[in-house]
Amino acid sequence: MLVHPQFDPIALAVGPLAIHWYGLMYLLAFLQFWWLGKLRISSGAATGWRVEALDDLLFYGVLGVIIGGRLGQVLFYEPAYYLGHPLEILAVWKGGMSFHGGFLGVLVAMIFIARKYGRAWFDVMDFVAPLVPLGLAAGRIGNFINGELWGRVADPALPWAMVFPQVDSLPRHPSQLYQAAGEGVLLFILLWLYSSKPHGRGAVSGAFLVGYGSFRFLAEFFRTPDAGIFGFSYVVSMGQWLSLPMIGAGLLLMVRARQPE
Repeated sequence: MLVHPQFDPIALAVGPLAIHWYGLMYLLAFLQFWWLGKLRISSGAATGWRVEALDDLLFYGVLGVIIGGRLGQVLFYEPAYYLGHPLEILAVWKGGMSFHGGFLGVLVAMIFIARKYGRAWFDVMDFVAPLVPLGLAAGRIGNFINGELWGRVADPALPWAMVFPQVDSLPRHPSQLYQAAGEGVLLFILLWLYSSKPHGRGAVSGAFLVGYGSFRFLAEFFRTPDAGIFGFSYVVSMGQWLSLPMIGAGLLLMVRARQPE
């Protein structure tokens, strides 16, 4: 069996200044967003967009991810803990960011972008969607480095079963890496290819919702479920409850996009 390396969460320290790996992964996610956005614009795959708009997209997107992601973690997953430790809400460098909360935060942030540039909201989301998955992969690698969000107990014969010493001595699925591969790399490939061809308004956004929701739903079978606001459950986890409406909404968007306007 493999053993989690127990990385030092601090990547670099200069005097009192400490740079955490988790923060670096978020920085990497934002940088790849900008680079991929520039690539889509220069290739002609994003009609009507200019590179100058990426700065605003990134700024508002960062705000949506950080504020929404943290509030989602507080409200969806650990309300009791943060009610007792309110100052910990600000300690984002320790980890604890909800994708679903960050997703809602980005939806709100992109309303301001749509208004500023006079574009339909779904046009903005269709442009943004293919730029997101690799950033999600970086975030999951950050989870792995932090040794958090570990997987369920696995068969000891599984070649990549891993012991997380900070948890117990049982072999577990490295579910953070599963998610980095599924909702990160694989979703990126599928969505990038899909968005390279013309589709109706909202189709790419819908494909993202279906893809992420499906990969996340499957990954939850290998990840120790969070208690969440619905309580601890090995049947349907909090992550799965939050993914189901994403899949449903995505399917509706894809069907709607195929209908003539």
